[in-house]
Amino acid sequence: MKLFIDTANIEEIKKAYSTGLIDGITTNPSLAAKEKIPFDKLVQQILKIFTRTTDVVNLETISTDAEGMIEEGINLSQLSRNVVVKVPCTTEGLIACQELTKKHIRVNVTLCFSPTQALLAAKSGAYFISPFIGRLEDQNEDGMHLVEEIKKIYENYRFPTKILVASVRSVQHITQAAMIGADCSTLPFTIFEKLVQHNLTDIGLKKFLDDWKQAKLKLK
Repeated sequence: MKLFIDTANIEEIKKAYSTGLIDGITTNPSLAAKEKIPFDKLVQQILKIFTRTTDVVNLETISTDAEGMIEEGINLSQLSRNVVVKVPCTTEGLIACQELTKKHIRVNVTLCFSPTQALLAAKSGAYFISPFIGRLEDQNEDGMHLVEEIKKIYENYRFPTKILVASVRSVQHITQAAMIGADCSTLPFTIFEKLVQHNLTDIGLKKFLDDWKQAKLKLK
């Protein structure tokens, strides 16, 4: 499962990318607004980090009509071959998705909260579908069950659209997404840091080092 970092903070991006474990990034207007710098400058900094041919940089349109999304999507796609254009899962967004796909521009249909939305996104040629599991669970709905439903629908009809699990709130969400077989997941930097952490690892390492020191051993 590919892992994307869900942030627009350059320092977090650099730290995560330096591990060699991050395959891309997702951004949105809310994340970009937090950084207090012009969007074009922010995007240029991000693109200077994600330079591998396999890297994925998800950049979101802000128009609400299909015509505006298409125009913005074309402009964003021209910034780098790594860019995937994000549009919302609305009627206008799906129309834009179809037109952008015809132009061989990869599209991430975001803000997906139901299996029927995911079905329509796939029929519209979406490269990614982004179910927002955390926001569903905020309303006492089963976010991971939605991922399972989407997975089943896509397998039934052999849709090539990739499932990108979003709105991740915990390490458990990543585990569940991987067990279901989601193609990708995007996660906040704080959750990314926790993926490698376990108290027994820390305890075991300390024990190994203490025993080594006590035995007064040395590596040649």
